[in-house]
Amino acid sequence: MGSALAIAAITIAVIMIGTWLLSLVLKNASIVDIVWGLGFAITSWVLAITVDGNSGRQILLAVMVGLWGVRLGGYLAKRNIGHGEDWRYKAMRKKKGPKFGLISLVTVFGLQGTLMFVVSLPVIFGNGDSSPGVGPIAVMGIMVWMVGLAFEAIGDLQLARFKKDPSNAGKVMSTGLWSLTRHPNYFGDALLWWGIGIVGAETGSGVVGLVGPLVMTLFLLKVSGVPMLERSLMKRREGYAEYAARTSAFIPRPPKK
Repeated sequence: MGSALAIAAITIAVIMIGTWLLSLVLKNASIVDIVWGLGFAITSWVLAITVDGNSGRQILLAVMVGLWGVRLGGYLAKRNIGHGEDWRYKAMRKKKGPKFGLISLVTVFGLQGTLMFVVSLPVIFGNGDSSPGVGPIAVMGIMVWMVGLAFEAIGDLQLARFKKDPSNAGKVMSTGLWSLTRHPNYFGDALLWWGIGIVGAETGSGVVGLVGPLVMTLFLLKVSGVPMLERSLMKRREGYAEYAARTSAFIPRPPKK
């Protein structure tokens, strides 16, 4: 297990330092958002290739994380490339001035790398334990993961189509999955990681890895996901307060009348 933890830590450090160096050249810290999902995918495959564990479970975890990470990275790349640096990083850059480049190594790339390591714990434990592989618990985890991935992917697709229509400029997306939850992509993100955590937990020792999806859920709900985006949308979208009053913030449910 120690080797799996070390390999994951080294892999994530290399990914994040490399991304940071590229951000200095491009003068755009937003690339960390694109690398976020891809970093998980790369780490999961490196673990599957280098760690001595149950090959069936290793491949399963690598595929689950890889499909999610590549889809998310591709979606964000298509959405963000060519549109300059995200407003969050622009605000940080303006506040920190010339020191932002060095400060961002810790506050942006270091922080996200640490979070990536913690969230990856079910994958790390799932790879590092050689106990028998895919059983009924893992099957349950796959089903949870599939529902989560569907929510995230369909939610992103619906929002992209909504924004593509010029007549929707400045309006609130409130149809499809967005009528059930204000953040179907965040809900799906959290749920699919619980699915990955359940697969890793089948090893027994992998139960410790459930810390990963718990941290992911807490960050989405309380820190960088829902709260930050909600504050921005309340200011920028007319009618968002009414939408928020009738629509669940996270867990899907029929809208209030």
